[in-house]
Amino acid sequence: MSHVYPRNSKSPPPMVSHGQGPYLTDVDGTSYLNCGDAAVSCLGHGDPHVTAAIKDQLDKVAFAHTGYFTSDPAERLADKLVSVAPSGLERVYFVSGGSEAMEAALKLARQYCIEIGQPERHHVIARRQSYHGNTLGALATGGNAARRAPFSPLLMDVSHVSPCYAYRGQEAGETEGQYVDRLIAELEAEIEALGPETVMAFVAEPVVGATLGAVPPVGDYFERVRALCDAHGILLIFDEVMCGMGRTGTLFASEQYGVAPDICAIAKGLGAGYQPIGAMLCSAAIHDTIRDGSGFFQHGHTYLGHPVACAAALAVLERLLDDNVLARVRPLGDALHDALTERFGQHAHVGDVRGVGLFRAIEFVKDRETKAPFDPADKVHARFKAAAFEAGLICYPMGGTLDGTRGDHVLLAPPFVLEDSHVQELVDKLDHAMRVTFD
Repeated sequence: MSHVYPRNSKSPPPMVSHGQGPYLTDVDGTSYLNCGDAAVSCLGHGDPHVTAAIKDQLDKVAFAHTGYFTSDPAERLADKLVSVAPSGLERVYFVSGGSEAMEAALKLARQYCIEIGQPERHHVIARRQSYHGNTLGALATGGNAARRAPFSPLLMDVSHVSPCYAYRGQEAGETEGQYVDRLIAELEAEIEALGPETVMAFVAEPVVGATLGAVPPVGDYFERVRALCDAHGILLIFDEVMCGMGRTGTLFASEQYGVAPDICAIAKGLGAGYQPIGAMLCSAAIHDTIRDGSGFFQHGHTYLGHPVACAAALAVLERLLDDNVLARVRPLGDALHDALTERFGQHAHVGDVRGVGLFRAIEFVKDRETKAPFDPADKVHARFKAAAFEAGLICYPMGGTLDGTRGDHVLLAPPFVLEDSHVQELVDKLDHAMRVTFD
């Protein structure tokens, strides 16, 4: 009997043996094409450059508390991130994962407001059907209704407005520009209702990940959001934990939308699964305000700036940028999109095939014409996940796509090291799961 507490106590997982390239293999010898481990394994498994960097750092020093020391890997990683980050992001705060990065972002935003003499700013506005992490502040900020519900008495009050989700949000006869106008008007109305002087931050995923399934913005949505935040002195926080670090074809997803945030959270692909690491990046103005004020960010964790984790992440960035692995994402993503559209675009239960780069999703519907979702009791996403895993495919199906209860989709986030044959294998295994689930 295992003493490990599993994610699902009624269905404990098999034991992994080893990984190589885009595959994970269990102890029974079954191999799985890994295309959905929460968008983490961007370099696949067994990358020798990253492994060597970890071993080399362990030979030097494994841990040094940041209350006493900085480290060479942390300094070099911060330099490299800032050199390629959206304009204005000049300081990096290293943590152990995405939820920690978002907690740090929220607390930094609040402390900044206090230190500029605006303590009345405490309201956060985010979007429905977003996901920002599982710690209490991040969970409260997220708009994933199903994950929030059990813990709602513990959560801080956060306002949620509509996501930019054109497949379901854009009305018949409404142009893209009119749709964006409506979304911005809704956000502005919420700011006015709260009182602009009390709003601290607006939080969004540039490309929405797990809860909606690889949903990009349309038109000039984020440019309008940025302008609205600037007009009211509101900080813009981007959560790029899942969509960042090359997943969409640029290192930061926000690069594609011409907007720089005041604070940005990254993780997942930053460490590529080789070490647990995340980071919060902030503007020089935010850092310098606190430096010249209290001087001390009132936040911290034991494993901040862990040298081995930073060494691993630096090696990941070297592979993505210096070895040009990032350049593979767009053409591979286009090939994957074409293959998904060709195979499933006219499927009776496929409503939308969408995404950016190697961040793709299929939304399932009961009826294509009406876009009606399946009954949640059908557990389409759970059945699809089981069928895909049985076929040797790791993907990321989710339920509650529409409102936290109704709707199903599958998110695909394969490694950037895929070959053309892997794209075909991925589509074939998805096809098997579709037939088992729907036929």
